[in-house]
Amino acid sequence: MTTTDDFVSRSLEVPGARLHYEVRGRGPLLLVIGSPMAASDFAPLADALATDHTVVTYDPRGFAGSPVDDPDGPSNPDLRADDVAAILDALDAPSADVFGSSGGAVTGLALVARHPGRVGTLIAHEPPLMELLPDAEAQRVATADIVATFRTEGLQAAWLKFMVNAGFDVAALGSDLEGPPEPQGQPVNPEQAVAEGARFFLHDLVPTAQYVPDVEALRASGSRIVVGLGAESGHLLTHRTSVAVAERIGVDTTEFPGDHGGFMGAPAAFADRIRQVLASR
Repeated sequence: MTTTDDFVSRSLEVPGARLHYEVRGRGPLLLVIGSPMAASDFAPLADALATDHTVVTYDPRGFAGSPVDDPDGPSNPDLRADDVAAILDALDAPSADVFGSSGGAVTGLALVARHPGRVGTLIAHEPPLMELLPDAEAQRVATADIVATFRTEGLQAAWLKFMVNAGFDVAALGSDLEGPPEPQGQPVNPEQAVAEGARFFLHDLVPTAQYVPDVEALRASGSRIVVGLGAESGHLLTHRTSVAVAERIGVDTTEFPGDHGGFMGAPAAFADRIRQVLASR
């Protein structure tokens, strides 16, 4: 455990894994989560929010500082939701607000459905739930092709296909890509990059993309759900999935700065937008 006046780094044993999580700041409790994005990816945003919130970030099982007992063990939104609930338990927190981006937004939806009463407001920022799209079958085929590409051609080729399907401008990102569209926190060594790529492509991607939220459980939970959509995400697949999720839940989308990685590009402005949304409840 690492501790300063405003920052604590901890580990938590859960079935099949050891979770690394970080706590910073003072004020109302706010969890900031992603998947596969880890705590370091959210550090600038967490720092910006920590002036008036107690902010918790974590490394999802199998990524960064959260090792798993079995690298080929299961991973899905329900399991990740249970991990987040375990962190709340470790903090002796009956409930918290949650900001989840991308796969973390899917984790947040599973958390609300599986653990009613634990989430006050969930901001689900661009959840990539492709089963809700009219072309869901085509997306299943594209996802299967991405997974097969990882198996046969390796990490870089799989990420490139993933990003093309997601709508990113691959040419602008260069040809030496070894990870997701936005850099994932601190640099990782090649062996770790391949291990985390295997975790994502072989175990996380399909269960996350094909997750279907339990709308009745969401409605019965008592949580407020906000579906966040980047102001500059119109060209991305997650624009369509966010609109589809909002329609399925019965809410309007709420605009956030930037695109899918807006919290990285403008963390201060993004933090202010989170504050506005939380204050509007």
